[in-house]
Amino acid sequence: MSIFSMGLITLIAILHIYILWFEMFAWESRGPKIFRSFPKDLFAPTKTMAANQGLYNGFLAAGLIWSLLIGDAEWAKNVALFFLGCVFIAGAYGAVTASKRILYVQSVPAALAIVLVLLT
Repeated sequence: MSIFSMGLITLIAILHIYILWFEMFAWESRGPKIFRSFPKDLFAPTKTMAANQGLYNGFLAAGLIWSLLIGDAEWAKNVALFFLGCVFIAGAYGAVTASKRILYVQSVPAALAIVLVLLT
């Protein structure tokens, strides 16, 4: 993989670590600032659900980081493409069900990274 694709994968992994943090540990404090259309009185009752979502975002970050640590170039590329595809699909689903902004925050960077990985 090129330095550009690896850099973008790193940034996407960092984003998902941030999502893990706010969904698992700052849902009630940071969540209302991010999801402004979600009723504020629902953040406390949905804390456990958000933490579960955060854990899944952590798995996406772990997979992307793993792809950067694999020594075999072809295997690293395949693992990166799998996890980037997962990020893209999660972002597309989030855009349809939660907020259109998720498409630009998650799916567009993942799609760009997929293209960069495929070109190298």
